[in-house]
Amino acid sequence: MLTTARPLLERQRVFHSRDPDETRAFLRGKEFRFELAGREAEHLDVRINGVYFPSLYIGYIQYGPAVWIEARPERNDYWVQLPTVGRFQVSVGGDTVECGPRLGAVSSPTRGASIRSEQGSGRTNLSLSAAALDRQLAALLGRSPVEPIEFATRMSLDDGCGRRIGRYLRLAIDEFEHPAAAPWSMLTMTEFEQLILTELLMSHPHNYSEALRAAAKSIAPRDVKRAIDYLEAHLDGPITVAALAAASEVAGRTLFQHFHAFKGVSPMRYLRDLRFARTRKALLQADPEASVTDIAAAWGFTHLGRFAVEYRRRFGESPSDTIRHARKIS
Repeated sequence: MLTTARPLLERQRVFHSRDPDETRAFLRGKEFRFELAGREAEHLDVRINGVYFPSLYIGYIQYGPAVWIEARPERNDYWVQLPTVGRFQVSVGGDTVECGPRLGAVSSPTRGASIRSEQGSGRTNLSLSAAALDRQLAALLGRSPVEPIEFATRMSLDDGCGRRIGRYLRLAIDEFEHPAAAPWSMLTMTEFEQLILTELLMSHPHNYSEALRAAAKSIAPRDVKRAIDYLEAHLDGPITVAALAAASEVAGRTLFQHFHAFKGVSPMRYLRDLRFARTRKALLQADPEASVTDIAAAWGFTHLGRFAVEYRRRFGESPSDTIRHARKIS
């Protein structure tokens, strides 16, 4: 989990204000109702920062004093709320969760949601579009969902899905905050979106969890072979679970089980392994003017430091060593 008293994503500002009316107008435009006790107005310090992806949003928000926020019915996105400092209360339908260092919350638009944020609190949040979640669930199930997805409101941050999503967010935010970080390519954004959407649907309880568990068919290695052929043919572009499931001719949930059974990893982990192998091949065959940064970015690795660490772990040398040795040989 991200635990820090400092504001996050300050280089990705969306809205900053100390004016209650300005804040109320901005949030009303985003389909939120905002309430603040009059005596607290002078302490208001709103910081809303975030990064927009095609199907999700990673954000940080703080208000300063205690406030109350309600999502209007016009909003149809899902929210994952993780504390960074202090506490806040999330109410979804009849469920109320006191969020703190070990507990976050997930809200589903069909049930309505409101937040009471205590003084001095701050949080990171994920917003996921309902359409993207529906598409991902359809790919995993092998059929379109009939009813809207409704997630369990409580999310433990000590283990399981909550811990993993917290770690993914921490890594992404660290990268966005790094002054030398390269902009994320569409390939990288798609891979991150697929990771988050799949993790939430496969690991956090919701009204289709049982259907997903029952979706597996008998193990058929040919399904995995078709998926691997598709991955290898499309490595240089964004790959979604929906496209992979269509290529393998089984539901995404079935494909994930088959991959774990025959390859010991998920399809998206296998995809990452393939991209590392292809990056190494590109480094070994690089033109004299090519750079490690450009080659890594072409295969979806935008954080050069983190890429170099994992590359050395996999291949026993740094990327710059690989390209240097290859040039000596040539």
